[in-house]
Amino acid sequence: MAFWLFKTEPNEYSIDNLAQEKRGYGVWDGIRNYQARNFLRDDVAKGDLVFIYHSACKPTAIVGIAKVVRAAYADPVQFQADSHYFDPKSTEQNPRWFCVDVAYQSRFSSPVTLSEIKREPILESMALLKQARLSVSPVTEQEWEAILRLSVQQNG
Repeated sequence: MAFWLFKTEPNEYSIDNLAQEKRGYGVWDGIRNYQARNFLRDDVAKGDLVFIYHSACKPTAIVGIAKVVRAAYADPVQFQADSHYFDPKSTEQNPRWFCVDVAYQSRFSSPVTLSEIKREPILESMALLKQARLSVSPVTEQEWEAILRLSVQQNG
């Protein structure tokens, strides 16, 4: 099992949207960065755990946990001409973009903010801080445990 951080803009799709999915999981689609795509396609696996990070909001923060319930498959929106994520160069025989399915696990009662993460010395090498614009990034076991400790300290 591996650990990941997935970024989302909560006005587009939040952890609350994920928690309310009637089918029990959400499709993590629309990734259009090649490095993030490669992580999804090549490394993210069923059973991996994911921190959900709300970006482009105040405060930016890790807000909870999801679990990967289906490994990478061709992102269907890349083939939909009316989609914002349509890619005319992608074909069903040779897709360029991939997605995974994730299921809600838990929400932190208080978010672990980016400023709190930056203050934690053990997290100074975290991909979130080194590659701030990357929407899918690996999290080490040590980083995972540190974030969980911060969430417990915050949440009582």
